[in-house]
Amino acid sequence: MHELSLVMHLLDVVEEQARQETFQRVSALDVEVGELAAVELEAFRHCFEVASSGTVAEGATLRLACIPGSACCRACAARFHLPGLGHPCPQCGSTHLEIVAGRELRLRALEVC
Repeated sequence: MHELSLVMHLLDVVEEQARQETFQRVSALDVEVGELAAVELEAFRHCFEVASSGTVAEGATLRLACIPGSACCRACAARFHLPGLGHPCPQCGSTHLEIVAGRELRLRALEVC
């Protein structure tokens, strides 16, 4: 389950911030997850609940915001919503796409105590 490794990295970042900024507890985390990032949100939530035990984020609220996938066609320059990898351009059918958004996994904000 790769969600666990992603959560462990996220918690490492949070713990490092706690050391640098000298806060003792995190009450909430805002995390952006791209639609194309291959992250199962419920698995991510579950892993966070388990892995955050004993950390500054134990008991914190995890707020996940989904970032829609979008692409630009290199053949016709159309910009469009890309619901998943492997979808062609809806304008011209080309598969030569540049992914513009949707692969993110970003810690956007922390609420600390």
